Amino acid sequence: MAVQRNNSGMRNARGSKAGAGRAGKSVRGGSGRSAMPGRSGAPAPKKRRRKISRKQQAIYRRRRIVVGVVLLLVLALIGFCGYSLGRGISAINTAIHHDEVYAISRESVPTPKKTSSVKDCSTKNLSLQLSSKSQSMPVGGTMEFTATLVHEGTGSCLVDGSDSSRILTITSGNETIYKSDVCPADSRLLLMAKGDKDSQQMKWNGNANATLTECTDESDWPTVNAGTYVAQLSLKDDPKVKSEKVVFTVQ
Repeated sequence: MAVQRNNSGMRNARGSKAGAGRAGKSVRGGSGRSAMPGRSGAPAPKKRRRKISRKQQAIYRRRRIVVGVVLLLVLALIGFCGYSLGRGISAINTAIHHDEVYAISRESVPTPKKTSSVKDCSTKNLSLQLSSKSQSMPVGGTMEFTATLVHEGTGSCLVDGSDSSRILTITSGNETIYKSDVCPADSRLLLMAKGDKDSQQMKWNGNANATLTECTDESDWPTVNAGTYVAQLSLKDDPKVKSEKVVFTVQ
């Protein structure tokens, strides 16, 4: 009898082995992928926000206020220092240029232009009066006078009542010692009518300036010696208008 081979059994066995092999590979491949890190897709945990208590908020608020106040004080101090420095520089500059400023302030005052049709006062309608507070003064002292303009005419007239126009002259013998118009003064125009009077105080500090050709600092003028002196008032625009002489002594 011929023996028949059971090929089906062998095929079944091979198929079982191949399936087992593929299953093993499948199992190994699946387990290998699941074991790799960073592939899971799970979200990272969120950081918890720190809560600040009301007490801490108040502390921070007070600190900010203190810092702001300190900053304002620093800015104010800087501004004050800058202002003080500027004032100091200005004062030093003024002291350095004192002579120049003084010279400019004592420049000749321009004669005002006459724009009115009113005539100037003259001997026909104006007189001058002069009186002294005392009859003597010490060397280096001060003599006080009262100078008065009196209108005696009928019509109105204009006159400059400043010390540059109404001139006080001090003499000793035949020598002129002092004149009030050596240094210019601002114009003081007066419109005078009948019966009007204008009285002003004038002072002489016991010094000499008649020999000067231009105005200088009065502190540099020489002091007169003891003796007898005569004061008189006159009008620059009309030298004929004069006051009575006032005699006094320097002791």
